Amino acid sequence: MWNYLFGGNKQQKKELPKKAIVELREHIQMLNKKRSHLEQQITDQENLARKYVSSKQTTLAKNALKRKKGFESNLMKIENQIDSLETQLFAIEGANLNLETMKAMKQGASAMKQIHGEYDVDKVENTMDDIREQVELADEISEAISRPVGNDYVDEDELDEELAALQEEQQQISQPKVETKIPDEKLPDFPTVSKSKPQQIEEDEDEEALKALQAEMGL
Repeated sequence: MWNYLFGGNKQQKKELPKKAIVELREHIQMLNKKRSHLEQQITDQENLARKYVSSKQTTLAKNALKRKKGFESNLMKIENQIDSLETQLFAIEGANLNLETMKAMKQGASAMKQIHGEYDVDKVENTMDDIREQVELADEISEAISRPVGNDYVDEDELDEELAALQEEQQQISQPKVETKIPDEKLPDFPTVSKSKPQQIEEDEDEEALKALQAEMGL
């Protein structure tokens, strides 16, 4: 019974700001309609007074102006009430907004507290260690799977030695060649052949042929 009553009071307190805001808005709306009606009445009485003045009906003009003053007095009261209600409405809306904001922040803080209560720094570190171990294990498994099997296995040391030999050979090829200069050797002297000797031989042969011909002719 008591729990029901206290629960009901709590619910009523929760709904009270919203109810007050709704009622204030409705009342302000009703007063605005009343103000519009009074403003129209004031305009009508002023126009009526002008009409009576133009027709020189002074008494009727004064009565119209008197009614106008009454409407203006009521209009001022209505406007003051609207100002008071709007001020109160803004204050309640601001307070209710602050209350809802605080509730949301409190709920968020409770949620964070609950989340953080499920783990601490040590648990986080242990989890990260487990992740690192699994990553290392996955790398080892991947490396083992990628190794060649059977006769396709190659000795890494042999590859390193062969690579070093190729690099040394390439280095020797890329070095500039040094030309060795052979000293000049003195060639032996050969006898020179005179250009006039062949001509002399030919002349001797011609002379002998001429003598032989003279002999045959008995000269």
